[in-house]
Amino acid sequence: MTDLLAARSQMAMSLGFHIIFAVVGIAMPLLMVIAEGLWLRTGKPIYRELAYRWSKGTAIMFAVGAVSGTVLSFELGLLWPEFMKHAGPIIGMPFSLEGFAFFLEAIFLGLYLYGWDKVSPKAHWASGFMVLISGTASGIFVVTANAWMNAPAGFDYANGVFSNIRPFEAMFNPMWFSQTLHMTIAAFVAVGFAVAGIHALLLLQDRDHPFHRKAMAIALTVGGVFAFLQPISGDISAKAVADTQPAKLAAMEGQWETEKGAPLRIGGWPDAQAEETRWAIGIPKALSFLAHGDFNAEVKGLKEFPKDERPPVAPVHISFQVMVGIGFFLMGLAVLAAWLAWKKRGLPDQSWFLKLVALSAPLGMIAIEAGWMVTEIGRQPWVIQGIMRTSEAVTPMPNLIVPFLTFSALYLMLAAVVVYLLWRHVFQTVDADAFVDELDHPTPEEAT
Repeated sequence: MTDLLAARSQMAMSLGFHIIFAVVGIAMPLLMVIAEGLWLRTGKPIYRELAYRWSKGTAIMFAVGAVSGTVLSFELGLLWPEFMKHAGPIIGMPFSLEGFAFFLEAIFLGLYLYGWDKVSPKAHWASGFMVLISGTASGIFVVTANAWMNAPAGFDYANGVFSNIRPFEAMFNPMWFSQTLHMTIAAFVAVGFAVAGIHALLLLQDRDHPFHRKAMAIALTVGGVFAFLQPISGDISAKAVADTQPAKLAAMEGQWETEKGAPLRIGGWPDAQAEETRWAIGIPKALSFLAHGDFNAEVKGLKEFPKDERPPVAPVHISFQVMVGIGFFLMGLAVLAAWLAWKKRGLPDQSWFLKLVALSAPLGMIAIEAGWMVTEIGRQPWVIQGIMRTSEAVTPMPNLIVPFLTFSALYLMLAAVVVYLLWRHVFQTVDADAFVDELDHPTPEEAT
């Protein structure tokens, strides 16, 4: 394994691990505040217990995410010193703001965890909203920094020198809005379906368990609502990529030839040597419309770019297909859930449906991982699009395979600990008898 490959592999592993905890920090507080809001409205203790247990799960994920995020910050400097030397002064502002949002989130999460019965119920609920706002802001600031790598702005560049730094222009670069919107919505989709899937699995053991019924209803609603918003953000993101990274768009779609009225490909396998995409189903002119809003617009193909400036086509195209396919599947599952709920006048609890929801639990996270593969691999060979190659930014330190294996073992251990803690403190030991009357006697607010 070369040093460049080892550095990229370690960064990919760290990002792939950390992103799971980051999206939980963004989306899980919304489930908490919804559950507590229902408790304040109805007075039913089941909702309070639900908010309490979800907050414990959020705290566990927050703690491990803080560790993995700290590792990432060190890796940026240790593995990519040349990148940080030049990029640090330019995108330092969103990183600093992310640190501020992170500490704000930690403060209000502590207040939420230890403030039960110590502050007024509404003040406690408000602290949950602050966890939600600061957690979402933290994710937005980090993704903003990444968006700058895809569409660098806010500086002058000549003869290898970065000058005339403009931090606000760098922060609000051409990709910041589309990328942060797409990622934020994806977080709510992934967490909503993940939580719903876990509770659906537990409902298969006891279909009348009121705690898991309420939990699945809330989580599935959140995931389903945001699943319908995701294609809108995806369309905005695709148009931004077409404008700023045409080579990435061509790799995403397996588009080799520059053509007007380019087709949208479903499936297929790109062959880089033959420079063609085999076995794809093409929708005529759809790519031109999605990328530029015009069915006859010209879309640049990969052949327009030198071979040493093309992204690895196959992993980008396949990852993109996985992401989009999962997105539409989850949207379809949301439609099915809504139709069954309307037909049954309540939570769908058919065995086959619960199994389907349970099986969908990891899909949102898989889609997020695939989406980040599209974002990062699709930018190659650049670490700063069009400015600095990844090979120019890597550390000269040898033997990077050793820290790669060490951190791999560490992340596996942390993953096992997280799974155990979540099962022990969040999903187990829920006494169904304590909430036996919850489903049979709805309040007037619930009935309406």
